[in-house]
Amino acid sequence: MKKALCIISGGMDSTLCAYMAKNEGYEIVALHFDYNQRTMNKERECFNKICNDLNIKKREILDVSFISQIGANALTDTNLEIPKTGISDDIPITYVPFRNGVFLSIAAALAQKENCDAIFIGVVEEDSSGYPDCSEEFIKSMQLSINLGRGTKDTKIVTPLVHLSKADIVKKAISLNVPLELTWSCYESEDKACGKCDSCRLRLNGFKKAGFKDKIPYKE
Repeated sequence: MKKALCIISGGMDSTLCAYMAKNEGYEIVALHFDYNQRTMNKERECFNKICNDLNIKKREILDVSFISQIGANALTDTNLEIPKTGISDDIPITYVPFRNGVFLSIAAALAQKENCDAIFIGVVEEDSSGYPDCSEEFIKSMQLSINLGRGTKDTKIVTPLVHLSKADIVKKAISLNVPLELTWSCYESEDKACGKCDSCRLRLNGFKKAGFKDKIPYKE
């Protein structure tokens, strides 16, 4: 059976990617990263629930806490406030410098070890928070670099959501019976989602435009 390395954060984008990979006949190797982000425990909990639902046997949770040592972002530095004024055209303080580059580099090493044919990552270019490492151009450049450095057969980086809106993602997930209630998007809170950070706003707007109700708990 062909194998796919799926980077699963616990959010709905990467979760949908994993379900799409399974529907395409891949055996999934699941990869999750702990980097001392504010909602690390909740994201790890969601990752494990999603893996259980998908019946994934091979799963890796890797400590990449050096990302928080680098800092320069509000997801790991609690001295910085999570912005709640809406999405702007500038790169927000919640952008973790080169995070997807780090994640894909590590994923490439694990994919090579596990003989995976593809790496699935849930980047979204058109309806994201303005993160430069979510662009199709960036992913293509990473794929080129990864395959130059592997010295074996090519591994493709699959980004099935890159040009979808959040509403499209919600619709696609529901059509595939993806349990979105097991996912988490909030940047700040682990018990009830704040509903006001960029990630919550994008998620709620996606559900609204898709015509469905989000089942995760939100603060009043």
